[in-house]
Amino acid sequence: MPATPLRILGIDPGLNRTGFGIVEISGSRLAYLSAGVIRVPAGELHARLGVILSSLGDVIRDTRPQVATIEKVFANVNAKSTLLLGQARGAAICAAVQAGLDVHEYAALQIKQAVVGFGQADKRQVQTMVQRLLALDAPPPTDAADALACAICHAHSRRLLIALAGPSPRSTIRRSAGGSRRAWTARLAGGAK
Repeated sequence: MPATPLRILGIDPGLNRTGFGIVEISGSRLAYLSAGVIRVPAGELHARLGVILSSLGDVIRDTRPQVATIEKVFANVNAKSTLLLGQARGAAICAAVQAGLDVHEYAALQIKQAVVGFGQADKRQVQTMVQRLLALDAPPPTDAADALACAICHAHSRRLLIALAGPSPRSTIRRSAGGSRRAWTARLAGGAK
């Protein structure tokens, strides 16, 4: 039975630029669908957060992802910058939640490790690996590449979880019982050994 495709929205939040990227995973196949950058105009904070909320809402309506992924905020040297980034991130999460998406969060280290294989990779390395993994003609802009990397991280994590879970209980039962449901039921009841 073919795997059901899963469409993943990756978000790289920022108060000036918020990157987004959409990939689709089907079995072991990972495909690029869309990516871009929301440029947030200068102005009052509430208006800027509103732009992030509404623009991401438009992206979600246009691309119809099933889940969203976003980078966790790390403690920055500049407390004010960290607070502003956290607010931009909150607006992005609200856009996903408003659309009914499950939201998954990953640390920057996890994302870089999943995409590049090195948790301290720089932005250029992330761009290059995103380009390779998604077979793009050119590296995407850094904000879009970071968002795509977040989506790729979730795709890889999902694959790993599925692999660790092993075969479904139903397929295990069929194999263990030699394909005979009656034999398996008898074993459970203690009748057949």
